[in-house]
Amino acid sequence: LQQRRGLRLSAPAAIQVTVRDALNQALDEELERDERVFLLGEEVAQYDGAYKISRGLWKKYGDKRVIDTPISEMGFAGIAVGAAMAGLRPVCEFMTFNFSMQAIDQVINSAAKTCYMSAGSIAVPVVFRGPNGAAAGVGAQHSQCFAAWYGHCPGLKVVSPWSSEDAKGLLKASIRDDNPVVMLESELLYSVPFEMSEQAQSKEFIVPIGKAKIERQGTHVTLVSHSRPVGHCIEAAAVLSKEGVECEVINLRTIRPMDIETVEASVVKTNHLVTVEGGWPQFGVGAEICARIMEGPAFNYLDAPAVRVTGADVPMPYAKILEDNCIPQVKDIVFAVKKALNI
Repeated sequence: LQQRRGLRLSAPAAIQVTVRDALNQALDEELERDERVFLLGEEVAQYDGAYKISRGLWKKYGDKRVIDTPISEMGFAGIAVGAAMAGLRPVCEFMTFNFSMQAIDQVINSAAKTCYMSAGSIAVPVVFRGPNGAAAGVGAQHSQCFAAWYGHCPGLKVVSPWSSEDAKGLLKASIRDDNPVVMLESELLYSVPFEMSEQAQSKEFIVPIGKAKIERQGTHVTLVSHSRPVGHCIEAAAVLSKEGVECEVINLRTIRPMDIETVEASVVKTNHLVTVEGGWPQFGVGAEICARIMEGPAFNYLDAPAVRVTGADVPMPYAKILEDNCIPQVKDIVFAVKKALNI
């Protein structure tokens, strides 16, 4: 009616969208856009997904596009890799990335290495996605972060979203990429709403793989993180700001290829570096960032050693109070920043 009257309508504003809904939106849009895309995994179809990421997709696209598999990660990951080699674009959901260890031969040996071993003649455009890292009260065998595991392997791209825009944009970019991509999500973020911009609501919105995002500008110290700890870094930055310390928070978004240039530029500005991750310390993502900074031009701008904040170097305890103390908290980041700044 307003249009008929010649009134100018305002553009759609930013809206609140949960990470779960952002992922569902990305899958829906890519299934609609490209008939080669299909989703497979345990309970992804009739049950709408263990975490309801694929809610409504089976009813909309049917059995050939959204496929329930037996409980055999090695089997259905192999089917996904073979389908990708044959020209399809499968999205393979692991109910948790801890179960991907059952299929790690398919991910590493079959998916990651085939393009190289075929001299570039065979592409493997498959996405392996699902929850990664610690959830809540699920014990040691269901709480590992696989960012360092898969980030170690050439031939893979590895992404790790924090916000709803990250989740939607990275999943769409991953599905469209001609390389195998591992997408590590956080179960604890699925129900968290984030503001989604007008641009991100577009069907053509993607987040480029390999590009970090500065979530908060700062001048005193650089905080680099990925996935759920990005939120902890922003909270810590707010606490420290009241004490006159301004933190620059970088959301890494991609583990491999790593956007070290954005981190270097920030370190050149702030002269201090703190990395934050939920994974174990040894050979972790933070260790790689520190090594890259030490080997590159930004090292000469550091006024103090870089500091890592990580998960505790133990299998995850089941007891809640122990679990809380094994995962980086805001207070741990504040402590690390003050240590880096010697205050």
